[in-house]
Amino acid sequence: MVVLQLRFLLVPFLTSVMGAAQYMMQDAALMNYIDRRFLSLEKRLEKCNQDILDYVEEFRDFSKMVLSRLAGLNNHKAEVKSEVENLLTRIERAQRDIDYFGSVTDSNTCTEVHEDLVKQQLFEEAEEKKKLKLMLNASCDYMLAGIKSLKVVKKTGDKHGSWMKDPGKKHTKIYLLNGSVNNVIFEFANIMTFMESNHTLKARRVTLPFPWEGTGHIIYQGFLFYHRYGSLNEIIKFNIQKRSITDQMLLPGAGRIPAYQLSPSTKIDLAVDEQGLWAIHAEPETGGNIVITKINHITMAVEHTWDTSCNSKDAEAAFMACNTLYVVYNLPSGGTSRIQCVYDVLDAVNTYEIPVLHFTKRQGSHSTIHYNPKEKQLFAWGDGSQIIYKLHTKQK
Repeated sequence: MVVLQLRFLLVPFLTSVMGAAQYMMQDAALMNYIDRRFLSLEKRLEKCNQDILDYVEEFRDFSKMVLSRLAGLNNHKAEVKSEVENLLTRIERAQRDIDYFGSVTDSNTCTEVHEDLVKQQLFEEAEEKKKLKLMLNASCDYMLAGIKSLKVVKKTGDKHGSWMKDPGKKHTKIYLLNGSVNNVIFEFANIMTFMESNHTLKARRVTLPFPWEGTGHIIYQGFLFYHRYGSLNEIIKFNIQKRSITDQMLLPGAGRIPAYQLSPSTKIDLAVDEQGLWAIHAEPETGGNIVITKINHITMAVEHTWDTSCNSKDAEAAFMACNTLYVVYNLPSGGTSRIQCVYDVLDAVNTYEIPVLHFTKRQGSHSTIHYNPKEKQLFAWGDGSQIIYKLHTKQK
């Protein structure tokens, strides 16, 4: 009887214990399932984060590559533009030559030139000379006879540079442009201020929007005229007082080779004389001979161009004085500079009778020589020295 009662008591107990164990096993299985799911989600999130980092890195590399390609395209675009401008200039020059030869020759037949045609051609040439004399003021009738003296005013700056006065203004200001590539002008109240040891502290600094190239710039009537760095043949007209660009022009045929073999950084040399603004450069089509162009400094338009007989080989500098080009030569290793080629645009000077003119007492080379028509002096830059040459002149 007792055993039977115990059996009835154990059955519900065991049933209860077994049920609890079953629930625990189910809970454990559920926890295990949830843990596996969380592990799977964490792995996926980790993979997602890694993919995002990889995508970000890939995008950065792609951006760098695109920016580099774009920069290269911009440079290539500038080079192509420069080459196209050069090609157009050469095509225009070739077309002018073709038109000229086509007008005076016949490729198939030899024709006898009529006397009236010769008279007409001579008449046109005489009229052209009259126009040039009116434009250039033929009353300018003196020529350079020698270098009277020199004065080394100061030694400051780089080996190459330029310094000058403004011959179109009454003030006594001195301008210093240091280096063959730069964008800062130093303006001094007078030459005494320039000669002081701490001269740069007292100078007015004028910063250009674009740097210059070479040393062939000039200041005239309050404007700086200079060859823009990085361009083939762009000349900029800059108002010094207002610090702004007033005008610019492209000089046909210029900028492909140096104006002077011994000053390779200068492709276009600008000059001023009694007649105003000139440009001096060399062209491959002339065999390296120097070309001079008269420029209207107000309109920045070309008025006339002359192909000279002066070669740029072994030339270091040149200047214009009274309608006449004077080319300065030297040795590649340096030595005594000398003027041995002269070209008068009005043919008023017999260049074969002009003796070689030496820059005596001066050994070295010049990176620039500018003529000041107001003072009848040369402002030169030689191996970092600022020099003034006084001139001997005579009637043409």
